[in-house]
Amino acid sequence: MPDTTILWTRKDLQAATGGQLAGDVKVHGVCIDTRILKHGDLFIALIGHNSDGHRYLRQALEAGASCVMAHDEAAISTAGLTDDPRLLKVDDTMQGLEALGRYRRAQFSGRVIAVTGSVGKTTTKNMLATALAPYGQVHASVASFNNHWGVPLTLARLPEEAAFCISEVGMNHPGEIAPLAAQIRPDIGLITTIGSAHLGHMGSIDAIADEKAALFAALPSSGTALCPEASQGLARLKQALPTGVSLWQAGVTTSATIRITDLTCTADGSQFHLTTPRGDTDVRLAAPGPHLARNAALALGAIAALGLDPKAGAEALRHFQPEAGRGQQRLLPGGITLLDESYNASGPSIRAALDTLALMPARRHLAALGDIRELGQFAEAEHRALAEPLMKHDILTFCCGPHMKSLYEALPPSLQGGYAENSVQLASLLHPALQKGDVLLVKGSLGSNMRALIALLEQPMSTTTHAPESA
Repeated sequence: MPDTTILWTRKDLQAATGGQLAGDVKVHGVCIDTRILKHGDLFIALIGHNSDGHRYLRQALEAGASCVMAHDEAAISTAGLTDDPRLLKVDDTMQGLEALGRYRRAQFSGRVIAVTGSVGKTTTKNMLATALAPYGQVHASVASFNNHWGVPLTLARLPEEAAFCISEVGMNHPGEIAPLAAQIRPDIGLITTIGSAHLGHMGSIDAIADEKAALFAALPSSGTALCPEASQGLARLKQALPTGVSLWQAGVTTSATIRITDLTCTADGSQFHLTTPRGDTDVRLAAPGPHLARNAALALGAIAALGLDPKAGAEALRHFQPEAGRGQQRLLPGGITLLDESYNASGPSIRAALDTLALMPARRHLAALGDIRELGQFAEAEHRALAEPLMKHDILTFCCGPHMKSLYEALPPSLQGGYAENSVQLASLLHPALQKGDVLLVKGSLGSNMRALIALLEQPMSTTTHAPESA
């Protein structure tokens, strides 16, 4: 059934943006992509690197948009919308989107949690959304909407009646988190990890820690900051805390605010006991991997930081499953189990995925790895360092991409499954090597296009081995 909740009215849209809108519209959602637009949405014509939403104004209205936000006079005229009562005319659509986010955040009386980290932020955000559901209505970022348009879009979609808002925050260059955090104005800030992701742009782990610390710096004096107790750059995180902000650390030592004990990790999942300042609980996860246990502890710690007993949240997490590309498991033709980590990659996340792979019973453990991007001068060393966990777990390895070649050459011949320049070519080497009972990890940065490899592995072998390079 269509959503009948009124998210924005004409009065609110004009008040938020200062724009001109003649029609008495009622908006049920906010969208920047006509391919996923729903009836009753406000369509915002953003201008990106490779596209201009103004080209789709008429298409958006024909698809059922109740209103379109635009600023390009020529495009508005070409679409025949100059006098259309459904046109919200603003000076700049990106600024208009940000204005909607700030307006809704100012109206919101619920609690706001912001999540960032070099690894695990989307999974932790999803875990937190699942765990918070028993306590009230939750609004959370969609997918990885964590950048300069994803954050205000999340806020612009925030229902006033929600009890909680969870916003993911990302970065790959210095100076990105502070302005996003200023829009979110979080009550609780959660940092999952400080690691080498985007090291090429940032220059050092200390610089990454300083950038992540900008989230903590945005907290109010009544806020709570959460991070792992063994986090790199911990001293820098502490220095960024405003006066009065509480720091809760998750870990296994007796000094951890959120303490994990009795941790057991198997191929079927993990279980552990969690101690928090708001109560203790037993936690069981149906998805394997020590990293997921750590993410769950942080998510439940955030619930405790809201003043809530985490037991109901822990119960909700029993059925949590990772998304496709983020640790989801499924069967490939021929009886091969796929561990799909194809969405993105960094050194720490690959190590975590390899630990998970090693837990899974298999005839053989295999990994297909694509380049880690945005490492700059550190690329070769970061890739070669992955040889150690691959040898430790005796994983037959297939690699693609110029940076992964350095890892492939660092492996002993017994673990060298095959190397190709790109993921499509790698499929032709990997597919005939797979055998029933194998468990295969596929992982790489988004730009490595490891999803294409998976798509080819899901086809009959005869199709894969003759796949065109442009597939």
